[in-house]
Amino acid sequence: MFTGIVEELGEVTAVENLGDASRFRLRGPVVTDGAKHGDSIAVNGVCLTVVEHEGDEFTADVMAETLNRSSLGALGVGSRVNLERPTAVGDRLGGHIVQGHVDGTGAVLERKPSENWEIIKISLPVDLARYVVEKGSITVDGISLTVVEAGPDFFTVSLIPTTLALTTLGLKQPGDPVNLEVDIVAKYVERLLATTRGAAQ
Repeated sequence: MFTGIVEELGEVTAVENLGDASRFRLRGPVVTDGAKHGDSIAVNGVCLTVVEHEGDEFTADVMAETLNRSSLGALGVGSRVNLERPTAVGDRLGGHIVQGHVDGTGAVLERKPSENWEIIKISLPVDLARYVVEKGSITVDGISLTVVEAGPDFFTVSLIPTTLALTTLGLKQPGDPVNLEVDIVAKYVERLLATTRGAAQ
């Protein structure tokens, strides 16, 4: 489990095409500290498994399903990525519960800078809109954010200077893809309500 609090802005150093998969090598001195084979690291919100670890770099295999359902397929050498290690038992839950299982992708639609923050508008797949509410939580490229406005096919978030400086959202431009993970609690509630209604009929 992750919390959506990005630990560092890493970098893709190599991409190897494996036919029905890709192998990424990524640099991240913080998340590789103590890392070992089999550990999980969230890369732009996607939970990946460490295959190899050497120095401040690690490799991870990404299957075609993940490449197709996330924005990882658009990454290349030099791409910056948000990195986070799983939450340890007893740690503070700084963001919200994040699984690292991408529900879909959106794209940056526009940016509105202000003196002390910036509003970013992001497209939202229609089938995910029911899980997104104003003042609720959503994960964008692995970053736990609070929804400002929830539309039928978009949402907005307000970013403070720290988020802009320490995550990929400070670099994203209109048209750039982002990974989205909606609040798992909303999905559980929907499922429970559907089961309850079905039992009552």
